[in-house]
Amino acid sequence: MKKLTIMLALALGTISSAQAATTYNISKEWTFTHSGSGYLAEIPAFDAVTNTLWVAGVKGVDVLDATTGSFLQHIDTSAYGSINSVSISNGMAAFAIENTTRTNAGIVQLYNTSSRSLASGTNTFTVGALPDMVTFTPDGTKILVANEGTPSVYGAQIRNTTPRNFGASPNDPVGSVTVIDVVGRTVAATATLSGVPTSGSHIRTNTGMDFEPEYIAVSADGSKAYVTLQEANAIGILDLNTNSFTQVVGLGVKDFSAPGNSIDPRDRNPVGQFGSYDVKGLYMPDGIATYSAGGQTYLVMANEGDYREDDLDKDRASTLGVTGDLSRLQVSLTDSTASDLYVAGARSFSIRDANGALVYDSGDILDKEAALRGIYDDGRSDDKGVEPEGVDLFTLGGRTIAAVGLERTLKGAIALFDITDPTKVSFIDMIVSDGDLAPEGLVAFEIGGKSYLAFANEGSNTTSLFSISAVPEPGSAAMLGLGLVAIVAMRRRQQ
Repeated sequence: MKKLTIMLALALGTISSAQAATTYNISKEWTFTHSGSGYLAEIPAFDAVTNTLWVAGVKGVDVLDATTGSFLQHIDTSAYGSINSVSISNGMAAFAIENTTRTNAGIVQLYNTSSRSLASGTNTFTVGALPDMVTFTPDGTKILVANEGTPSVYGAQIRNTTPRNFGASPNDPVGSVTVIDVVGRTVAATATLSGVPTSGSHIRTNTGMDFEPEYIAVSADGSKAYVTLQEANAIGILDLNTNSFTQVVGLGVKDFSAPGNSIDPRDRNPVGQFGSYDVKGLYMPDGIATYSAGGQTYLVMANEGDYREDDLDKDRASTLGVTGDLSRLQVSLTDSTASDLYVAGARSFSIRDANGALVYDSGDILDKEAALRGIYDDGRSDDKGVEPEGVDLFTLGGRTIAAVGLERTLKGAIALFDITDPTKVSFIDMIVSDGDLAPEGLVAFEIGGKSYLAFANEGSNTTSLFSISAVPEPGSAAMLGLGLVAIVAMRRRQQ
């Protein structure tokens, strides 16, 4: 019996090795170059009803055949303002459109994906100022809109204080999340963040701005939404049963002097000279996604980093009297002193639990993998490195994969990680796409049982599609078979 137990353990170990040894075939299927005055490819969404991609880009939406990349239709939204986001559920597309005067209320419009025209019934909803992102809940019954509400003019910098402080803007609309009831076709609520309890650390509240919702992800059960508050280095937790925020969680800082967190802070040296430095990074995530593992909800965030829009919040560290390697580093004047430097972004992606506690951070993997592939832009070393912008998740071969878009590389780049176990994350590969530059948004989907990843590239005004398939290592499968044969043989001997 003891021998059988040992052999069974060895076989189970082989099974685990077989899972871990999975490789992936990644192939570019097509690239579409967008055209039209003022159009700029930014956010893609997939419609499973018609197998089409809807790509939002400032002036409107281009509808593409997802299998071939052929152009089907352009929907012009410029009469209403600039379109910032598109999301699709159950054959309905939601457009988030900011007002031509961006501090005024924006709108969300609903389109039928089959007719590619405005949906019947009530199809236009007034939302908050600068609706920057839109998404559906998993069951498609609610639409959530992140109204960033950026001010028209930022407050004047008070330069005689360190750390810096900023005054109030003369016209600063309130950041909020609009909740639209899809079934009733009504605005169910507008959730704001004033007075919401806070936790965590390093919430930036001295910038002269209120919280500005950036991006939204919803838990699988549809009970909660997690909203990135990028400039504040925080997330807001929205209860979708009450349509109100319950918590704002500060995300803390990343220590670039810690092992595995090296950076290249110099833009005038040979590419990829990474080292440990006494600098802290404010995570400031942009894109966010959720998934479940072990019965728990986890949050996946792309830690891009973002200063005040007028950039008065950042300057070179030399402004504070810093010399040497760090003198040209772009630091936050709001948070830094000469002996305590803070930068925007963590040059990474992170996984956190549902309460915002850090579970995993990719450290310096993204910058270093880009450098290994010859696509690291050293001109961005002094700022935010490769700038992880967006993230989407998909399942392949029973594994949960995170795709992280990198906005600042010399070619379009998407990093893939196996995040099935959030405590044992592994790097898979980095997609490098010739002809693409600065992926802004990405979406994973399936057609006919095959997995695809599409991303819209703001820098090159292109959208590209890649197919991704899992290929178990033959050696691992053979080892698994030998293990099972050994079990059978042992059992026969014992009979």
